[in-house]
Formats: sequence, C-alpha cells, structure tokens
Amino acid sequence: MPYTIALVGNPNSGKTSLFNAITGTAQHVGNWPGVTVEKKEGIFYYDNNEIILVDLPGIYSLSPYTPEEIISRNYIIESTPDLIINIVDATNLERNLYLTTQLAELGRPMVIALNMVDMLKSKGIEIDIKALQKLLGIAVCPVSASKGRGIEELVETCIALIKESKNKKKAATIKANAPKSSRIMLEPQKSTFGVFDWKIKSAISAIEDVISNIDYAKKAPLFMAVKLFEGDTHSVRKLNLNAQQQRLINSILQSVPETEYVDRQMMVADQRYKYISNICKIAVKKHKTDEYTMSDKIDRVLTHKFLSIPIFFAIMLLIFVATFGFLGSFLSQRLEVFTGSLSNNLRALFESINVKPFAVSLVCDGIVAGLGAVLSYLPQISLLFLFLSILEDSGYMARAAFVIDRPLRGIGLTGRSFVPLLMGFGCSVPAALATRTLESERNRIFTILLIPFMSCSAKMPVYVLFCSALFKDHQPVIIFSVYLLGIFLAVLIGFILNKFLLKGEDTPFVMELPPYRVPTIKGLYLHMRERIKDFLLKAGTVLLLASIAIWFLQSFDTSLQFVDNSSESILAQVGTKIAPIFKPLGFGFWQASVALLSGLVAKETVVSTFGILYGVASESAQIWVLSSVFTPLSALTFIVFTLLYVPCYAAVFTIYKETRSIKWTTFSVLMQFGTAWFMSFLIYQSGKMLGYS
Repeated sequence: MPYTIALVGNPNSGKTSLFNAITGTAQHVGNWPGVTVEKKEGIFYYDNNEIILVDLPGIYSLSPYTPEEIISRNYIIESTPDLIINIVDATNLERNLYLTTQLAELGRPMVIALNMVDMLKSKGIEIDIKALQKLLGIAVCPVSASKGRGIEELVETCIALIKESKNKKKAATIKANAPKSSRIMLEPQKSTFGVFDWKIKSAISAIEDVISNIDYAKKAPLFMAVKLFEGDTHSVRKLNLNAQQQRLINSILQSVPETEYVDRQMMVADQRYKYISNICKIAVKKHKTDEYTMSDKIDRVLTHKFLSIPIFFAIMLLIFVATFGFLGSFLSQRLEVFTGSLSNNLRALFESINVKPFAVSLVCDGIVAGLGAVLSYLPQISLLFLFLSILEDSGYMARAAFVIDRPLRGIGLTGRSFVPLLMGFGCSVPAALATRTLESERNRIFTILLIPFMSCSAKMPVYVLFCSALFKDHQPVIIFSVYLLGIFLAVLIGFILNKFLLKGEDTPFVMELPPYRVPTIKGLYLHMRERIKDFLLKAGTVLLLASIAIWFLQSFDTSLQFVDNSSESILAQVGTKIAPIFKPLGFGFWQASVALLSGLVAKETVVSTFGILYGVASESAQIWVLSSVFTPLSALTFIVFTLLYVPCYAAVFTIYKETRSIKWTTFSVLMQFGTAWFMSFLIYQSGKMLGYS
C-alpha cells in the first residue's frame, strides 16, 4: 500500500517547486499567490516504496477563511496522510512558523523542509538547524527546491518517520542511522503544547477531555480543542456538539478571561507569535546588511505610484512586439512551409495511386488544411507563454497584481482578481476555476463575467492571420490594441456591473511580494512543455474532430451527395441563413458566419474553417484568399467580433459550473454577443462614414 505525504506551506515558499523536484511532475511554478487552487498529486518511488505526494494550496493558517484553507484543513484531518512536509521559507522564518505550530497540533508525523537556505547568506541570516529542530520538536531538513539540493535527505527522513510511525513508535523519533540533520527530536505534541501559558493549556486540555468521545475529534483531538477554544464555528459544525458538551465548553471558556484581547482567537495568535519569536531569538542570527536589498531598489521603480502602470503596459507592448514581430513571424513561416508542402505532397501521392477524390479531399482539404492552418501559429503562442512565464517566475506578476489593485478598486474588485483575469489571456477555463481563491461569492461572479473580455490564446491565430493579410506593417500594434480594447471594455462593463447589478463593499487586499528571482531554465521548460502539450492535445482531439466535421458539412449537400462547389453544401445553407446578422458589420457572407459559428467549439477552428472552406493549408495561401474577400475595415471588425463574442463551449460550461447559475451563464453569453455585435457595428459604420473601406 502506498504512503501518502501532504505538502503544506505558505504561498511563495517554494512549495510547488519542491513538488516538482521530488516527483518530476510538470506542474506550473509561479510566484503569485493562489497558483494551486486544488490539491495536485504526484507519484514517486523511493527504496521500493510507492509514495503519493499531495500538493495542497498555499495557505497562511488552518483557520478556514478561504477556499485554500478549507481544502488543506479538511484533507489533512479527514484523509489522514501518513506524513506532512511543511515547507518553510528560511528567509522569512518567523511568519512561516505560524502555520507550523498549527500543523504540529494535528498529531501527524511531520518534517519541516527549510527551503531557500541558499539565499540566507546574501540576506545576512544564519539559522542553527539543530537548535531549531530541538526547540520545535520536529525534524528539519535544509533544502533548495529550485536547485534540487537536499531533496534526497528530505525524502529519506520522511520515509524513516513514516515507517517508525507505522511501527507505533514515537512519531517524532528517527533511528540512529537516519540523516544527520534530523536526529535531535522531541514529541511534537509536547513541544507544541508549550506554545500556550498554563491558563490556556489547562482550558485546552479540559476541552479535549469533553470531546474525547466524538469520532471526528479523535482524528486530531488537540487541534480541535484549540479551535474550540478560539471559538471556531467551522469546528463546532464538524463536531456537532450536544447541549451538555456545549455547556461544559462554555464553562471552561469563561474561566479564561479575554482581558485586553479582542477575542480568544487573537489571544491564541498572540501566544503563538511570542512562542515563535522566542525560538527565533535562539535559533536565528541576523547580521547587518545594506538597508535596501536589490528587490527593494527595483520595487521603488516598478511599484512607483505614477510609473508602475506605464511600465506594466510598456513591458506588455515589448512582449507583443517580440512575439508578433520579426521573431514570431520568422518561426511561423518556417512551420508554414512544412504544412504547405505536406498537403501538396500528400495530394500528389494519393492522386498517383488513384485514391478516391472524397478521401483526398478529406485528408488534404479537411485534416491537413484545418490543423495546418492552426499549427502554423504554434511558435507565436509558445513565445507569448514563454515571456509571460518569465514575468511570473521572476516575481514581477505579484507586483503587477499590487499595481493593478488600485484601478481594479475603481470597478469594485481588488488586486486578488488580477490573477484569474491574467490567466484569461491563456484560457478562460482555468481562469474561471482560479476565482475559487477570491474572498466572496460576489467577487467570484464579478471576475468570472469579466474573464471572457481577456483575449485567450486560442484567438491569437485569428488576429495573426487577418493582420498578416491586411495589416502586415502594423501587426504588433494592431494586436496589442485589440488586447487593450478587451481590457478597456472589461473595465467599462465592470464599472456598469458595480453600479447596477453587483454592488459591493470595498475589501482590503493584502499580498506578499516575493523576492525577485532569476527564472530557471528547467522551470520555464516545464511550463512551456505543459502549454505546448495542451495545445497539441487540443489540436489532436477537438480541432481534428471539428476539422473533419466542417469538411463533411462543406463537402456534402442535404442529400449527402459529394459536391465540387461548396456553395451547394449543408454548411453553405446554414451559413447563408445566419449571414444577414453580420451584414451590418461588414462580413455578411456565409463563409465568415460559418467560421464564427465553428469558433463556439474552439476559437482556433475559426482559422482552420477558413482553410477548409477555401481549400488552402498554408498561411500564405490563406492570407491571399482573405485579402481578396475582406477589406481592411471589415477585417478589423471581424477581429473585434472574434475578441468579444461568446467564448467556446468549454468556457461557457465552466462559467455555469463555477457560478452554479443558469441566470449568470445566460447573462454572460448574451452580454458577450451583444457587446461584440455593438462594437463591431460601431467600428464598421463609423469607418464607412469616414470614408474607409
């Protein structure tokens, strides 16, 4: 039977980096809080033992105020992992140990992974590992997760502790042949119980006796007793206390006056921090360093009151120029040459061996043309994600959330919504899921409604195709402007929603700014590998099936007879019926309406549909065709409509799942389509009035 280890720690403590270092699992590593919304699992093997490592959300405490804290607390108590790895940021020890004191009360075998020890010297910090683990009563293993140092010793310590626990020996005692760093230990319960003074200790002990017969309390009796002392309503509900137990506990609580504290929770927190402070005075030495670190000096510029927002947009513009300028275009053209020649060679091969025309058309005009049209934009999509990964892993995106907090407050949100909104530039589905980290239901719904205005990466091939066809000299600027338009409309719609539909009170936003770090090549590689894998998986499943379906509908008529003229096809008949809706927008022909309709499956299929309908696989051939059927003005309105109209079916389903409301889902769909139609109409008709075509 495999062992289960729970990985728990503060946000930005390097938890996910450690998860990857131990398991090799390619989970994205970022520096902004909330990167892990739900638990992630990875399996690894050590000394013939199978171990399941569970990566729990980054949390600051086990008080159930946020979804992350609820997920972590419920998992540790109810799933009873064999061991807890508490990852602690060595450069910020005092704050990180608050969670450690709570975890120790759970009574599970535990090891502290003291991370980022390689950064201590530069910060003038010296930690006595032996003294720290003796004072805490918990094994401490120094590691550097980002560099893979100390991982072997950490895993060895964990396995030794689990085996000793399984043999019903002292939970915190390791055999003499265990790693040197973890030999000096005490029982966690005794050491942690010393956190509190005798009055609180006596009260907690008495409460523990009262709840000793409750099954749920038996899973973590000391932890539950502490929570009841604090007046934690979540624990009261879980324990389902009867009237007599409630009276006894109330009597115990009355014996400990709150005195100068606001409540007993503040009393407990104060004693925890005093306990931690005393430990740090003994185990930690701080040497004098420069008043301002390099991170401080950089922050004085990047988080400047007036310069921060212009700097943010300037960085984004540079990324777009690099992605859609010479570098991105050069890489896309090389891939386009391959897909174009593949289509021609396959057609020649099939015709030479007398393959039936409809089969040749299926492969060359359906599959190769459809997928080739989308895959030619893979380099630019990869470049965009690479640059965004660098910003995330360097620590800049956490600053961006802080910077954007002020403008977001103008529409009733906080900087915490920045993370899911930013994720919307990648894909609306995980972006909507990321709203689970937000503090209120109102803010979750609000943010979910704005996410579709953030242009997802699936729309990028459409922008690039049309810009290459009709705005070649201004491609980076046009695409950057399209992204800005989405942001501007999100702010405008947000302002309206805040005023009339989703009114709310101003809430504080507190966020830790991690130190700047140089992104590792391995971390960027893992991130890019996952993004590219997701894109190729989508191309090989959804886009492949969509391409075949579109080819079939444009190759056969209602009598299921193969047609040479696609204007006689089933697809043409459907497109002709809905085309009048788009005529005032400048693209009222059936091919454009069908392409937009296919985009409800996946936005990339807009490009592949054009490739199939016009029978071209290469980007250059598509550019030539589109430049003959679109004008610059109608192309611009098509791009704007693609930016704003209804997201793909997966995103719509996720909106419904996360809001749990048909009303809000329907509102989102209608709002997106209405905004897209109105903005495209406004641009096209205004352009015509000004004499543009």
